[in-house]
Amino acid sequence: MEKFTVLTGVAAPLPMINVDTDMIIPKQFLKTIKRTGLGKNLFDEMRYTTDGKEVADFVLNQPAWRTARILVAGANFGCGSSREHAPWAIADFGIRCVVAPSFADIFFNNCFKNGILPITLPQAEVDKLMDDAARGANAVVTVDLDKQEIRGPDGGVIRFEVDPFRKHCLLNGLDDIGLTLQRAEKIATFEEARKAGQPWL
Repeated sequence: MEKFTVLTGVAAPLPMINVDTDMIIPKQFLKTIKRTGLGKNLFDEMRYTTDGKEVADFVLNQPAWRTARILVAGANFGCGSSREHAPWAIADFGIRCVVAPSFADIFFNNCFKNGILPITLPQAEVDKLMDDAARGANAVVTVDLDKQEIRGPDGGVIRFEVDPFRKHCLLNGLDDIGLTLQRAEKIATFEEARKAGQPWL
């Protein structure tokens, strides 16, 4: 998993509450088990018309936010079904951080497992970042995970909280497999001892 240390990029505003996982990546795109290729269908039903043309006024179709790395959203982001394809699609598009007043629990957990930093902030601070994000290409925001700070385009700083273990995993690029591989030597030693002591297994 790619490490998350300091992220600087354009923030895109999505001032909608209750954005569910079917809105993030509709069900017809869940046939793959690959984590790549889903970015083009992120928010598919909001980004495209039924005949596949871009919806001009959707934020990620507008020139200023086409390469957004940060998403500022409304409350209860990622609600609905537990599909892990939702963070896959967000990451594949290039977004590595989502800021919102609240998240659905399963989506929130899945973000950390896929290299995305979800940040929960009070509504007033989200509103400030939403206002910053509305500036388009001038909405360059820096997220510093080690310092647990968001620095806005005007130099303002917002502090955020993150679970220490999850912070460690993101800073070091460790997903569940990576964490297991850190103990590969102990696992191998255990397996050798088990084979010697219980060869019939």
